[in-house]
Amino acid sequence: MNDKLIMESMLLLLKSTVEVYVHGTLESSNKTINSALKNGLDEIMKMQFKTFLTMQEAGWYKITNVDNKTINNTYRKLQNK
Repeated sequence: MNDKLIMESMLLLLKSTVEVYVHGTLESSNKTINSALKNGLDEIMKMQFKTFLTMQEAGWYKITNVDNKTINNTYRKLQNK
């Protein structure tokens, strides 16, 4: 297993964990538990972003800017459905 694959797996795991914390926070009715979940969510999101930045710096997560024409064409297609 190479470093890129490990980082991709880690990022996916962190994103999944964020979802669990979000749902837990939304569904919690106890203030203490809600606060603990919010704090956990914040920490997981920090780790996820740090992992993303590390991958981006290594060239393993490329971001492509989309031009306005493509965005507008997609928007029009979605409106016509």
